[in-house]
Amino acid sequence: MTTLPECPSCSSAYTYEDGALYICPECGNEWSQAETHSADTESVVRDAFGNVLQDGDSVTVIKDLKIKGSSSVVKVGTKVRNIRLVDGDHDIDCKIDGIGAMQLKSEYVKKA
Repeated sequence: MTTLPECPSCSSAYTYEDGALYICPECGNEWSQAETHSADTESVVRDAFGNVLQDGDSVTVIKDLKIKGSSSVVKVGTKVRNIRLVDGDHDIDCKIDGIGAMQLKSEYVKKA
């Protein structure tokens, strides 16, 4: 038995197939099977200049970043090695020399 996807609007599990469309009986939403497959693709993380970032890359900070709860600052030009990409608002997990483990937003870095 094939498992049908949940409704993208209301997350209902009671969807059914009608030809090339999926239909939700609870909210009346209709969507094509092609839309379901394209939503399963992996998200791509890009730096401030549009370069694709991957795990293990080195990046450079392009803006002074204040550290919340501390008086220290990550200065412009700080090079960060061996980044890990994570889901969420801050999509880069890394260690910065002299500061420690941090999470950064990809919009404030460029690929080195």
